[in-house]
Amino acid sequence: MVKRLIDIVGSLFGILLTWPVWVVAAVWIKLDSPGPVFYRGWRVGRGGKPFRIFKFRTMVVDADRTGVNSTSDRDTRITRVGRWLRKYKLDELPQLLNVLGGLMSLVGPRPEVPRYVELYTEEERAILTVRPGITDWASLWNADEGAVLAGTEDPDRAYELWIRPTKLRLQLEYVRRHNVWIDIKIIVYTLIKLFRKDWLPKELAAYGRPEVPKQRLAA
Repeated sequence: MVKRLIDIVGSLFGILLTWPVWVVAAVWIKLDSPGPVFYRGWRVGRGGKPFRIFKFRTMVVDADRTGVNSTSDRDTRITRVGRWLRKYKLDELPQLLNVLGGLMSLVGPRPEVPRYVELYTEEERAILTVRPGITDWASLWNADEGAVLAGTEDPDRAYELWIRPTKLRLQLEYVRRHNVWIDIKIIVYTLIKLFRKDWLPKELAAYGRPEVPKQRLAA
């Protein structure tokens, strides 16, 4: 109950605080390339129920139909304005609408695409017992996935081999131990991370920094 109250108040405050950014982003997206302002891709939520996530569109129309789910910073499908929005995480702002509607939470495991949820083990399906969120431990550990995947020939394979296993461990850690105080801590850490890109919370020191050994991917 307290968590949901924080989500409602936090999402409303976030929308009211950032609405000028929404207006500028919407106009810029429409001027930059043909297509809608928002991206509405399918994700899997609590209880395994699919829902459409809100994001500012940062890629060309129908980019997700190429069959590639992971995106590096060098992906040619990204639009000019999309690169700027992704750099400052502004493409994530519309997810506050998902939070307000009760499909997501401010803090929780990042919602995954159906393809990867189908690969969950019985243990990993515990991730689906809570609302997915905008940020969590895994998001703090891998705050710039596009940069990590940049230069890899197969971003999906790189994600599956070198990012997804640790991401799942951290998501399960959140599900097992989350409470209101941990949520508040993660929100504060996320705000710090926005201004200190290389900073890593002490709770994540044992996990190191996300890295893809590109020479092994080429083998």
